Amino acid sequence: MRRLASWTASALLLAAGGAPLSADVISGWHDVYLDTIRLTGGPPGPISRSGAMLGVAMFDAVNAIDLARNPNKGYQSYQQGIVAPNANASKKAAAAAAAHQVFTNLYGSGASNPNAALQAMYDARLASDLAGIDDSMGQRTAGVALGVSVAQSLIALRAADGHDNNTPYTPGTHAGDWRPSPDLPPGTQAAGPNWGNVTPWALTSPDQFRPTRFVDEFNMDMDTMMHSQAYADQINGGNGVQFGVKDFGSRDSAVRTAEQTEIAWFWANDRDGTSKPPGQLVQITQNVASQEGLGLSARARLFALVGIGQAEAGIAAWDSKYNTPIDLWRPIEAIREPEDDGNALTLADPTWLPLNDFTPPFPAYVSGHATFGAVHAAIMAGFFGTDNISFTIGSDEFGVNPGLGYDAGLTRSFSSFSEAAWENAISRIFLGVHFEWDAVDGNILGHNVGDYIFANYLLRVPAPGGAALLLTGLLASTRRRR
Repeated sequence: MRRLASWTASALLLAAGGAPLSADVISGWHDVYLDTIRLTGGPPGPISRSGAMLGVAMFDAVNAIDLARNPNKGYQSYQQGIVAPNANASKKAAAAAAAHQVFTNLYGSGASNPNAALQAMYDARLASDLAGIDDSMGQRTAGVALGVSVAQSLIALRAADGHDNNTPYTPGTHAGDWRPSPDLPPGTQAAGPNWGNVTPWALTSPDQFRPTRFVDEFNMDMDTMMHSQAYADQINGGNGVQFGVKDFGSRDSAVRTAEQTEIAWFWANDRDGTSKPPGQLVQITQNVASQEGLGLSARARLFALVGIGQAEAGIAAWDSKYNTPIDLWRPIEAIREPEDDGNALTLADPTWLPLNDFTPPFPAYVSGHATFGAVHAAIMAGFFGTDNISFTIGSDEFGVNPGLGYDAGLTRSFSSFSEAAWENAISRIFLGVHFEWDAVDGNILGHNVGDYIFANYLLRVPAPGGAALLLTGLLASTRRRR
């Protein structure tokens, strides 16, 4: 894991034409993605969308060349109607040009708020990637033309997906309704209230896998939920709730262990300057792709699937947060009880504070971190054919927030993707910003979304006459590593 202190230097080195952050074009442009996130910040929805734009554009460009070289040994493109390129086109040039075009549009000179410094970084990375690619037979030129074309078509495809919907959100005023928490600056607005209405990348609708807990247990009625034993248990623990947030998420908790505190901060990554939740999962993808020795085409497909998954995680989670009658308040409101919740099993503590120094400005249910992490775990397990792959990663939080007292290079190791996803989910309880059902149901939602994406997108092109074989052997054929 790179320490945060080095990322600005790396970005400047790249902009100055120095050595690229990664020699591999797919992982390298995802390094650029991570540094862009650290520079620009913002909520996870737009960040996850830009990751999908990057991954899909590079995959469709690389895959088009693979199909041109052998129509029976590629994958189904995400976009329809990609014109078959010259089989001699350079895959590296195509991927780099596609990535450059996407970033130019989203953050650089083509953005609504152009950023010359970012554009210089993107231009330098493209020049570095193209340097040395043979163009004696037009390989580089054909690759660049393909990459630009594929990226432009994707940009047009997603232009009216609703990502720029700025319809105002009015917070509720009753007990249980979300409103900006007292640990946020005055005037803070709800983040991404319309993101659950963004056009999905893969799902049939944003609510395709929406959790049903609040319907099944409370008939989606806020008063019924607030007066229930189940709601009190989320705060106090007990009756199957392992981590009551009042005790485990408190800033001065007497029950949270040192490791649980480390877990809370390790997965935090909410503040600007970090790679944010989607970025931390991209870092896992980079590490595992390298240790498993994936080639360019396989990396392109993996990162595209992860990108689509992260985009859908943001849409599906924000649908649950905003698009039901229950836009649930955060623990700091629930425990302080600014309005009487009507539940005799909860006791107000007006001075309670979460471990974190701020509460994310959007409803609690479901957890975005939990959803992002579980989608990622499901797609990684599907791609590699097993959940049980070990890996080690670090966290930007420790470098951005040195006052925590942790070494900036601290890492954590995991023996499976699902282990990391679950730790990511419960970390939000220890941080004091989520209830346990936010984590549990976000984890379930994420696995459902990830499994669906992997089973239905970027699949192996059927061999001639092999449609029946594909239907019976789909899982095995798509999970085999390339």
